[in-house]
Amino acid sequence: MKKANYKIIGVMSGTSLDGIDLVYVNFDFKDSWSYKITRSETVPYPLNWQETLAAAINYSEEGLEELNKKYTNFLAGIISRFIETHQIKNIDAVSSHGHTIKHEPENKYTLQIGNLPELAYLTGQTVICDFRVQDVALGGQGAPLVPVGDQLLFPEYRYCLNLGGFANISTEKNGQRLAYDICAVNTVINYYAQQLGKEFDEGGKLAGAGKLNKDLLKKLNNLSFYDQKPPKSLGIEWVKSAVFPILEQYKGNLPDVLHTYGLHVAEQISKTLDNQPDSKVLLTGGGTFNSFLIKHLRESSKCHFTIPSQEIINYKEALIFGLLGVLKLREEVNVLKSVTGAKNDHSSGVVYEI
Repeated sequence: MKKANYKIIGVMSGTSLDGIDLVYVNFDFKDSWSYKITRSETVPYPLNWQETLAAAINYSEEGLEELNKKYTNFLAGIISRFIETHQIKNIDAVSSHGHTIKHEPENKYTLQIGNLPELAYLTGQTVICDFRVQDVALGGQGAPLVPVGDQLLFPEYRYCLNLGGFANISTEKNGQRLAYDICAVNTVINYYAQQLGKEFDEGGKLAGAGKLNKDLLKKLNNLSFYDQKPPKSLGIEWVKSAVFPILEQYKGNLPDVLHTYGLHVAEQISKTLDNQPDSKVLLTGGGTFNSFLIKHLRESSKCHFTIPSQEIINYKEALIFGLLGVLKLREEVNVLKSVTGAKNDHSSGVVYEI
């Protein structure tokens, strides 16, 4: 008989490189899933790790192998300190996303580092990780993986919209969960904010100081990715090959670039919504704190946007990766073919025992 209660540490590192999110969650199952986050923390990346992870896409195969080992050791230290600092005693498993270096589902390839067996040995915990590889092998995009958690933990919302390194959306249509990436958000905004001497565009103030460049907005909106039908997903490779070459033409005025890009994001997101006042949208991710972006998103759509507690904004992905680990332990579906385009629903991830 399957357990009804699980105590899990969920771990998430996103493409925006702002840090590693960790949550200690108590999951309960009684007809439906409920959760309680009892501890949460974000550990910022030191500058040397930010620079290394940003450059790793260009590493050789041998270089990536070495980086994988070093990052696994680094991640194990972060997890161990989280357990020790918060005096966490009862843990069924650590469920970790790792950090995405390359995501090329069209080539049947995706790489998340920090998912080596040593993670279990170094932390002294059962570890569930490497959730994307199996889906890509089954012909899926390997992303997004969060929607099954949206379905099980946040069923009252018509849309779950995450504004992280990329904007991705999850919704129910004709009895099926659909989800896909919409556009790049913080991977672009942070990059140009840093060129202006800021770590990120706090509150969207830099964008607010700029003006709309209609020519730039038109070029961004004409990107071919936006015409593709779901399932579809994005990686940093797309930003570097498709988005940055357009924006670099206008970098003489970075506030205008940020202003225009924010409007572009709001416009692309609004196109994915049904524009109905009774449609509830749950907003999460770091972009939720960008007042400029949220203001224009609300102006672009009649949907009802809900900004939840700061804990859910910051830790929803880590929370859901914790749930993916629980579902793997129960040998239940944690990746949906309707979302990723894989051949079948499946229970993804690798379990490492100590």
